Amino acid sequence: MSYLETPDDSPLYQAEIDRTGSVPNYTRVFALRPEVYEAWAGLNRSVKRGMDLRRYELATLAAARRLRSSYCALAHGSVLLQQYFDADTLRRVFLDHHDAGLDPVDVAIMDFAEKVAGEPTAITAYDVDALRRHGLTDPEILDVALAAAARCFFSTVIDAVGAEPDASYRVTLDAPLLAALTVGRAVAT
Repeated sequence: MSYLETPDDSPLYQAEIDRTGSVPNYTRVFALRPEVYEAWAGLNRSVKRGMDLRRYELATLAAARRLRSSYCALAHGSVLLQQYFDADTLRRVFLDHHDAGLDPVDVAIMDFAEKVAGEPTAITAYDVDALRRHGLTDPEILDVALAAAARCFFSTVIDAVGAEPDASYRVTLDAPLLAALTVGRAVAT
């Protein structure tokens, strides 16, 4: 589950059971500091509210890949699988979004999000202008940066304390997609 001893019960658990039917391992970690989880969840909701959901998920997936966060890649890959892509296309997007048939604007968004997550001080006016050339407004560019930066916080915390991606991903994702999205910590057994 994680390297931390987590509580047997928490108000966060019931909310997850009501929402998803189970308690994810990351929720068990944040049960140690529910006020931090609630603050992060509020931040994340406000970031998502300003964005197209598909764009948010692509930016988040790119950031998770750069951070080598299996948990976040699996979680956000699952959203993209349910709503936007078949398994083979999603696997191709994750492995090389430049050669997966995405629209150029999607490629540019993933490039930018990946750079935000891995080399934010290397971003130049050229990187921002590239997004403008694809029609993004400055608030939309900020939204991509916010989505990637929020992922940095969450992914770093759960990986730092050894939170394993939930075993349920072994059931809900086909083997090739599961293998592709598992870029860091292994999925729980």
